Amino acid sequence: MLCLLQRGPAGRREVLLGHKLRGFGHGKFVLPGGKVEPGEGAAQAAARELAEETGLTADPSSLHEIAVIRFTFPASPASDMHCTVFRAGTVTGTPRRTAELSPAWHPVDRLPLAQMWEDSPRWLVPLLHGSELDAEVVLAEDNLSVASYRATPRH
Repeated sequence: MLCLLQRGPAGRREVLLGHKLRGFGHGKFVLPGGKVEPGEGAAQAAARELAEETGLTADPSSLHEIAVIRFTFPASPASDMHCTVFRAGTVTGTPRRTAELSPAWHPVDRLPLAQMWEDSPRWLVPLLHGSELDAEVVLAEDNLSVASYRATPRH
């Protein structure tokens, strides 16, 4: 699951992205997130991962599910993921660098697209503008470029 945080007035909105410091996606800018641990729900996992990766605290009950994205890696099926994206309402704390991420606020109209996964703008930009969707991303054999993308709006 992933956690989407935004701040600022209309026209000057920012999104919290983390520069990935290790592991899967190393070097890319990503939303904070990770895997669900045994015994926890997706919202609890999103809140835990947000705290672990950024130092920010969110009440799981304040997280709103806005998307489900299925990532398929035909060349590496063990990497396939089913991600729930949550929009965080109120968070407390100040973003801080951790072993996993170096978080920073980025203007919504100037995302570091060249340093993000190729698929990210396809689903992230609509979410940043208030849409909710379900999407399927199929990566190419290089596990980086997008072979196909399909999204359906919610509601």
